Amino acid sequence: MQETKISIQEAFKPDIAQEMSQGSSCSESEPFALQAIDDSMEPEFDAGCIIIIDPTGVARDGAYVFAKDNQGEYIFRQLRIIDERYYLAPLNDLYETFEISGVKQIEGVITQRAGKKRSYHKSYY
Repeated sequence: MQETKISIQEAFKPDIAQEMSQGSSCSESEPFALQAIDDSMEPEFDAGCIIIIDPTGVARDGAYVFAKDNQGEYIFRQLRIIDERYYLAPLNDLYETFEISGVKQIEGVITQRAGKKRSYHKSYY
């Protein structure tokens, strides 16, 4: 079996999403997996780890989320809610925290982390 990889930008283009939904039994509310590609969420999520995202999960302060940033790009960060304002924060201090308009920018909540070793697996919900 050959592995197929596509970028997040390609995966979420309307035409790709439509094509996938037409030939698949998956729905928009089903969890899906992505791979962390940088060190912005280390040490909790190493670059290369697999994260499971639940698009129906409830985003609370401190939750790890898959969201759109203010330029419409997909990003994986920790949600911080301070004085009714919403922020996406990295765990690695080398990256910036930024404010978003609210929960409408959140596409899903990270529910699990997986890796090559069983000891690395962790649930967040």
